[in-house]
Amino acid sequence: MSLTTVKNLTQEQRVERSHIDLMKTPAFVAYSGVLMVGSVKVESDPIKCPTAYTNGRDVVYGRDFIAKLTDPELRAVILHENKHKMYRHIATWKHLWKQNAQKANRACDYVINLEIADEGKRSNGFVQLPKCGLYDEKYRGLNSGEVFALLDDDDGGGEGGGLDEHGWEDGESMSEEEKQELGKQIDQAIRQGAILAGKVGGDVSRSFTDLMSAKVDWREALREFVSALCAGKDESTWRKPNRRWLQNDMYLPSTYSETMGRIVVAVDTSGSISGNAVNRFLSEVVGIMNNVNPELVDLLYWDGEVAGHEVYGQGDGDRLMASTKPKGGGGTSPSCITKYLKDKNIVPECCVILSDGYVGGDWGGHWTSPVLWCIVGGCKDIPTTGQSIHMDD
Repeated sequence: MSLTTVKNLTQEQRVERSHIDLMKTPAFVAYSGVLMVGSVKVESDPIKCPTAYTNGRDVVYGRDFIAKLTDPELRAVILHENKHKMYRHIATWKHLWKQNAQKANRACDYVINLEIADEGKRSNGFVQLPKCGLYDEKYRGLNSGEVFALLDDDDGGGEGGGLDEHGWEDGESMSEEEKQELGKQIDQAIRQGAILAGKVGGDVSRSFTDLMSAKVDWREALREFVSALCAGKDESTWRKPNRRWLQNDMYLPSTYSETMGRIVVAVDTSGSISGNAVNRFLSEVVGIMNNVNPELVDLLYWDGEVAGHEVYGQGDGDRLMASTKPKGGGGTSPSCITKYLKDKNIVPECCVILSDGYVGGDWGGHWTSPVLWCIVGGCKDIPTTGQSIHMDD
């Protein structure tokens, strides 16, 4: 992808252009959701902001600082601040900040900058860590708390002491309600970024996979997956692009007030999933149907092949539980779902799969729609396509 370099931009315009460039580039498109959380400001007073900082939601860039950066370096700094947001560093490591603020800053930065340096290499220098960025290979594989324990109190490290300050005080001043809402926004942003990356063939790094694999309320994650893609009235949707971003060749969600289209719900009936788990799953599907009112729901029962296909229309949610008849009981092969959808020319808005995850590496091959795997039981395998949540109470 070639990105146009525009000269004589203001620093505000450079920051906005860098955000757009990151969201348009396959290697970084998964960060799109996080990049859109909170506000962005360029501060002219170097005393108030000598470099850059975030309070975990909003980001401030020092005008004099970013004016000295090349475009790849500016993109790296923007990525750096948004990784702080994504990893919730301000909240997670608050106790370290209270022990030694500067040491906590450095510990978080060492972890983030190793990732950015790796991403810079993979993207052929699209992002480039500035010389002032703290970097040391000896901290690879460690989290910020582990790095903190190894740092000397007076170890400034790096040229200039680091890329940024951290808005610990601002984060501390948020109310509990604001902190909880921010946590939900970040969770949703991570998942929506992964969805967008899946739609446009972008990369989803291991860090995103790890964050999405963290223990969450599976019911909430299931609702977010469907609503983020194709919700009904006044909800965010990927079906129609946001016109504000189309001028920049960006495909981002907009809101619209039509009924959502068609979804596929596929239930593994290979014999290793309890009836209770199926009932819990289908009950939540019914709730989603009642909330977003899809035109059609294709309910598939599968094992080594699709053994049952039931179709429900608008308003049919309440009768699903009473009328459905699970079928199957043989092997387990998700590829039978994608083959069936292709043979029947079914192209849904999204696919939601219930399975125990023991599929022998067969995750269905090529899916034409975003897919969410709802995993029951203790399988730790990670799907090679789509997203996954675990149905643990």
